[in-house]
Amino acid sequence: MRRPMMAGNWKMNKRIPEAVALAKEIKKNVAAIENVDRVLCPAFVSLPAVSDALAGSSIALGSQNVHWAESGAFTGEISAPMLRDLVAYAIVGHSERRQYFGETDESVNLRAKAAIAHGIVPIVCVGESLEQYEAGKTEAVVSRQVEAALEGIEGEAVATMVIAYEPIWAIGTGKAATADQANETCGTVRSVVATLFGEEVAQAVRMLYGGSTNDKNISGIMQKAEIDGALIGGSALKVDAYSKMVRITSELYG
Repeated sequence: MRRPMMAGNWKMNKRIPEAVALAKEIKKNVAAIENVDRVLCPAFVSLPAVSDALAGSSIALGSQNVHWAESGAFTGEISAPMLRDLVAYAIVGHSERRQYFGETDESVNLRAKAAIAHGIVPIVCVGESLEQYEAGKTEAVVSRQVEAALEGIEGEAVATMVIAYEPIWAIGTGKAATADQANETCGTVRSVVATLFGEEVAQAVRMLYGGSTNDKNISGIMQKAEIDGALIGGSALKVDAYSKMVRITSELYG
């Protein structure tokens, strides 16, 4: 059985003291839950302080991005060597990075490779726009993104990765794919991985759903066979909501 994951993407929120306070409250609420991987992804400036706040717990830290170069003239970016002593995971290719900052399938692939090379597990995000969804292109778009993201990566590394399906039309809109829709697309992702790397690798990859997940809809989502967790936005900034999502998942997998 694949181990479930609740990954909180804090996006561009929280000053350092606020991030520390949030991390400490979450730690107090869910540190004892051991059958669910809990990952917090604060802004870069808060990573060291949140790392200290989580000390003594098994809650992991993740970054919201990672650059493909080890160093160089890339103002405003952050490299895997800079991150590897702080984080276990790195979000790669989030729809907001694709939509607002010119992230491409090619750069997602390069960033994922860089993370893997330095022992960081990439959480690779894929998902379609509202226009693509309404045109019935979800399967084609997501399949293309997965193939591009995994290009040139060894199957052994792919097996340890996390892939998050996050339909762009559901990010921060209050709209969410139904549990069945999310499960179907996560199944599509797994099928693509199976075609590229074999069934054993495909069954090892963890699939998250992201897009207006909360403590009200997480139970239905987590009961679907292809979904192994959630990439959580707004609810991850609320101690009670995030903690409840972790507890619900823990009970389902207990």
